Amino acid sequence: MKQIRNVQTRLLPVAFFIAAILGFSACGGTQKTTDSKDVAKEQNEAKFTTSSNENDAKFVVNAAEINLEEIKLGQLAQQNGMTDDIKALGKTMTDQHTQTLSDLTALAKQKVISIPASPTDNALDAFKKLNDKSAKYFDRAYADMMVSGHKDAIALFEKASAECTDANIKAWALATLPQLRMQLDAALASQSKLDKL
Repeated sequence: MKQIRNVQTRLLPVAFFIAAILGFSACGGTQKTTDSKDVAKEQNEAKFTTSSNENDAKFVVNAAEINLEEIKLGQLAQQNGMTDDIKALGKTMTDQHTQTLSDLTALAKQKVISIPASPTDNALDAFKKLNDKSAKYFDRAYADMMVSGHKDAIALFEKASAECTDANIKAWALATLPQLRMQLDAALASQSKLDKL
């Protein structure tokens, strides 16, 4: 029994040393980013040499992120919405942002700009936040997110339509603005209906 304790006492520091080395090597290695937005940004930084091209690419990446988030949240609203109005708003957002993302993907390919291939960490966080809402609060939370998100998107697209240097990207931003404004109006109308319930 005494010999077993002596062996354990001698092996304990060795086990700690091995665990420390394994832990250090696991943490010390360079971690690759898994956020699809960060991956796209890194790829674009390697491609473009001028700040104007980088700024145009940054807008395209942000626009893709917005569309991916709106699609995912719209799908959730169709599943979890309590009112027909919120389910319909979710379907509209999903359908329209899917088309917008398709157009943007074609434009990005033409301009050799990398865009997120899947929902970004921000989109997944927004999805989790909304998905965690109880049924009683889901519709209000979704409508509020749509109003806030579309106000931000409109500001981003207005800035891009004025500041982008690439004529095609600028034109796409300008052409997308009316739809974003209609989507904001629809979200505001949904908010108003919820206020009357």
